[in-house]
Amino acid sequence: MLKSCLVNVSQAVASSSRSSFHTSAVRNARLSSKQVRHEKVSKVQARINRKLAFDAQREYAVLGHRPGQDHKWRSCALAEVIITQDALYSEPVPEIIHSPEGDIELPPHLNFGITERSKELLFKVLPPLSAQEGVTKFGENTVSEVQEAMENENAKANMFAKVIDLRNANAKGLAFENRRRCIKLFSPPGNPFDTGRPEVQAALLTIQIRGLWKHLLAFRKDIDNRRGLRQLVHERAKILKYLRRLDRDRYEAVLPRLGLDAASVEGELVV
Repeated sequence: MLKSCLVNVSQAVASSSRSSFHTSAVRNARLSSKQVRHEKVSKVQARINRKLAFDAQREYAVLGHRPGQDHKWRSCALAEVIITQDALYSEPVPEIIHSPEGDIELPPHLNFGITERSKELLFKVLPPLSAQEGVTKFGENTVSEVQEAMENENAKANMFAKVIDLRNANAKGLAFENRRRCIKLFSPPGNPFDTGRPEVQAALLTIQIRGLWKHLLAFRKDIDNRRGLRQLVHERAKILKYLRRLDRDRYEAVLPRLGLDAASVEGELVV
């Protein structure tokens, strides 16, 4: 009797153990683990998508155009007038001033402070005057002496042109030249240096914002400059909103010249 009971119990245990380790149970367990991994991957992807959307919104407020619309910046008037590091150190095409005694090669970008009038005086007017200095009487050797002096003055002018090349300036010199060009571009014709004009202030802030954004792309943990970038973006939006209240036509005309969309200025800005 006892022996038969033990046999029945052992058979029941064996059957239950076989059912618990059936392949269907293992398959269900694997499916559940795959589902868990899929849920984890979906959560991570959702977090990445939220971060990408937030970064795109931040970039839109900073740069003024949607991602993938860089042509708006490259075709605007501000981008065409400023000088970047890449354009400055690319293969230059010199400007050549021809003269009978020799040519003078000028760099494409002169150092800050040298205007078109100064360039004309330095390289077209001054060399002949310096060569003829001291010539009071005409003699047999006067022509040859003046020609030799003119060749020396042209050599001096070529050396001086290399000295005043903008590539010899530091970052502050390049920034000064870009500010000068920006002020001249956005000032009215009657006052070429109107720094108080809202268009000029917005353009100067746009140059600073883009330079700081490029710096933060390389140094993402620079918290202080990130805070400064946020202040500059809000200050530019404040100036442009003031211009919109002042003159709607001027506001709508300056936005494409700065490479900005209206939505990147109006409304809530997330930087």
